[in-house]
Amino acid sequence: MINPLASDLDHILSHTHNLWEEVREKQVFITGGTGFFGCWLLESFAWANDKLELNSTVHVLTRNIQAFTSKAPHLACHPAIKFHFGDITSFEFPNTKFSHVIHAATEVNVANNYNKSLEIFNTITEGTKRILELAIQCEAEKFLLTSSGAVYGKQPSSMTHILEDYQGSPDLMSLKSAYAEGKRVSEFLCKNYADMYGFECKIARCFAFIGAYLPLDSHLAIANFIKAGLQNFPINIQGDGMTYRSYMYMSDLTIWLWTILFKGESCYPYNVGSDKLITIAELAHLVSKVFGNNQLVHIAKKHDPSQPVERYVPSIQRAFDSLNLKPTISVEDSISRSINWYSQTEVSYV
Repeated sequence: MINPLASDLDHILSHTHNLWEEVREKQVFITGGTGFFGCWLLESFAWANDKLELNSTVHVLTRNIQAFTSKAPHLACHPAIKFHFGDITSFEFPNTKFSHVIHAATEVNVANNYNKSLEIFNTITEGTKRILELAIQCEAEKFLLTSSGAVYGKQPSSMTHILEDYQGSPDLMSLKSAYAEGKRVSEFLCKNYADMYGFECKIARCFAFIGAYLPLDSHLAIANFIKAGLQNFPINIQGDGMTYRSYMYMSDLTIWLWTILFKGESCYPYNVGSDKLITIAELAHLVSKVFGNNQLVHIAKKHDPSQPVERYVPSIQRAFDSLNLKPTISVEDSISRSINWYSQTEVSYV
């Protein structure tokens, strides 16, 4: 069976071809490998391993191998992918030397879990600490943390793009800040462990993304819009649609993450995402256009011009200047590729 992501995986490999020698015949450990980011990391790792005959292995921490096997059987049975059972905060360390450790475990659907804010915060921080301890034991050379643009807190309406040196922060008195504060503490832990134990710690502050494996039952606007289109339902916007976002396609994200892991500067955070602004209303109409079946777009509220606009858009100049990274796939093409993937696979979107 032809992998429906074959062209994307070839695209990723063409941009990372010269990086993979670093893991030839080595072992890599990854958390979050069965999630949105993780599936793309595993797809690209397996693809590079096969195409370049790397003879490398990636070990994936998971709590539910059966669920992942159902979602991605071709990855679950790939000979270069091994599984290690356990919880992120308490798993037993495998007796293996890993050259690279990727901590991509995160909670995507946190928007409505305010009553579990302390649990979310503890899981993120204790999980990061546990993985850093693994990196020490296995004598890892490089460590990658997938952090978040949420660490900056609310973006000022006058700031079109957030720079990495912006000193904003989440609202400490809001339970909504559990995820963002967890990521901030995780970055702090990475800096401490890297300085104390001498391994390279790379930090990727990730923003918003579109692509295969996106959980369509999440709170994310793009997920809800694509799900509505697949079900031939109207696209509903609860607010006024004037919030600004930007979206990167997952093949670009994957290129960026591997490049940051292999070539990025230690403890020098990189924003990861697109810098092309789009309002939520524009995004909804674009999704409707790509589906081509005249999806209705309902916007619940009228825009009040006296209110400041909300933004969540990164500056990506650092990644370009330091690593020559830039987005290559447009938002419209990203939506189209995502829809095609869902149309070709048996992954449930209901």
